[in-house]
Amino acid sequence: MISNPADTSATAGFEIRVIVAAYNEAPHIGATLDALAVTFPNATVWVGDDGSTDATAAIARRAGARVVCSERMVGKGAAVTLAARDAVQDAWNARARTYARVPDRKSNRTNVDAGDGAVVAGDGASGAEPLGGGAALPDEPIFVLCDGDLAESAGRLGALVDAVQGGEADMAVAAFATRVGGGLGLAVAFARWAIRRRCGLQLRAPISGQRALRAGTLADVLPFASGFGMEIGMTIDAARAGHRIAEVELDLSHRATGRTLSGFAHRGRQLVDFVRVYIARR
Repeated sequence: MISNPADTSATAGFEIRVIVAAYNEAPHIGATLDALAVTFPNATVWVGDDGSTDATAAIARRAGARVVCSERMVGKGAAVTLAARDAVQDAWNARARTYARVPDRKSNRTNVDAGDGAVVAGDGASGAEPLGGGAALPDEPIFVLCDGDLAESAGRLGALVDAVQGGEADMAVAAFATRVGGGLGLAVAFARWAIRRRCGLQLRAPISGQRALRAGTLADVLPFASGFGMEIGMTIDAARAGHRIAEVELDLSHRATGRTLSGFAHRGRQLVDFVRVYIARR
């Protein structure tokens, strides 16, 4: 655990791409995007909108984000996968040599695996080894994943990028310094147990959606697991691929569900998705 890093960030001049997960976050998405713009002034920002029925998408577009909307609610993992694949393809177009190349022997072209079975045509070079398993390039972009309800506290996410850029981790995960809301802790406890059983890691914040990771690490964890299993799945997949994972304690805030009927129902859905990920990654 990297505790209480300074809010200052060494991200200036480094290629950053931000992907924000959102569902009906109209009250918070504007402040979240404003804070991200200050912290990562040169970053391109994507919003993966999971079929929101409020003004989330419109607010995000006005803030300059690239919004990738699902036609209906498909779950967090699928919605963010759509945005991440778009971001990966954009990064490939800008820097083809950064991403995994898969030779197409029939057409003598080189393709890049964009995750979830998608393949984007490359520039025809051959013989390049795919990124992953801890591989890193000196100028490798860093992707930041976060939730749309962080509001002003999203400005503290630069510390995650610092941890990755500084070589402390291939994936840095934010652990909230202060617990906000929540229920009895059963879903989180299961998530910790599932990750420990599947890849041997003991994490304080197993389902935190606030992460920074290298492009090669992102390639190894796409597509994300469905629904709320996204974070557990990407942690297990990254660890199994040989990537280093570290937690960074940050003073973040978000819209938490309380001990209400709807709150317990939400955590019940989370637990179901966690179990599915655990079973799928035997």
